[in-house]
Amino acid sequence: MRVDKVTSGDGAVVTVYSTGAGPGIVILHGGGVGEWDYRRLANALADRFTVHLYNRRGRPDSAPLTGTETVETDLADLGAVLEHTGARSVFGHSGGGFVALRAGLTMPLERIAVYDPGLSIDGRPSGQYIPEFERLVSEGEYARAMTVMARATYPDDIGAKVPFGVAVGMTKLFLRTPIGRRFVDLMPTIPPEVRRIFEHDGPATDYAGITADLLLTAGARSPRYFMQNCQAVADVTARGRALCIPRASHNSANIARPEFVQPFAEFFAGSVTMA
Repeated sequence: MRVDKVTSGDGAVVTVYSTGAGPGIVILHGGGVGEWDYRRLANALADRFTVHLYNRRGRPDSAPLTGTETVETDLADLGAVLEHTGARSVFGHSGGGFVALRAGLTMPLERIAVYDPGLSIDGRPSGQYIPEFERLVSEGEYARAMTVMARATYPDDIGAKVPFGVAVGMTKLFLRTPIGRRFVDLMPTIPPEVRRIFEHDGPATDYAGITADLLLTAGARSPRYFMQNCQAVADVTARGRALCIPRASHNSANIARPEFVQPFAEFFAGSVTMA
């Protein structure tokens, strides 16, 4: 994997990891994770595309958080990566999907694909949990914070149905796993990224200005609001298409099984005709 350093608009250094050969795709990771969680996806696409990954701020090898970050900060970092790589296609997962769609409003992108994009469309899903979540993270109560967020954003999962104390116990066990420990390390990055998403709550028509070919996807096993929001945005964009991916859950982008990767590979290759 090739490594380059590029400079964002405010002078921050962005480390870009690239692999493969062919047309360029930039992968935007979700919240609580980093570019390393998408290397399986990158490798699965690398035989047909040049795939570029980088860490959003607050993660190792990226600029530290200052508390002044905005959506424009995210877009400036992405813009620097696009300019350096020449890529005109973007894949965004979860919170990275939000950044990808905001980029589609102002940047000369040709193809945008998102999976379970972190959007709030007309209050769906609700962000009422955010103040309590932010408070718990600031107090270092990470298990309780993650439980509050998970119960709000995964309302059909078992953790949302059992008593709160039981759910906290389940979260504590998760945070002791290798994946959970990485979440703990990145916990301070999650509240500001989530708040930026909900600060941009609004109608689907907020995204009507996207002119790129647009593939909006959600997992059949993901919370239902992901697919609902994908369809809403697809309905108001010139070249948008919504697709439900069978048997896929929210972390399928990180697992990157062949059946998950295929529709994205076909889309970025231009073999899928958009409406």
